[in-house]
Amino acid sequence: MFGKKKINILNKSVDELTKILQEGNLVELSYILGNRKEIIKRNLIAGIFRGVGIGIGVTIITAVLVILLQKIVTLNIPVIGEYIADIVEIVERSR
Repeated sequence: MFGKKKINILNKSVDELTKILQEGNLVELSYILGNRKEIIKRNLIAGIFRGVGIGIGVTIITAVLVILLQKIVTLNIPVIGEYIADIVEIVERSR
């Protein structure tokens, strides 16, 4: 009788541990960590997408800043307008 209680407790513990491992995707993670080709493939793809994302993001931010600077130049603010006009001119020349 005492042995059945221990077995039931052990079964519940194993079931809980299995549930936690499945929720955390640790089974898939252990498979990936064991396969070097899979690690290299995933990291290569992730690196490519990060690089492309950074390139697109910097391009968009730079374009928005140039447009804002051009708008400020059209307001003809005496001191700021001259500096911004120079910056916009340098950026346009470098295109």
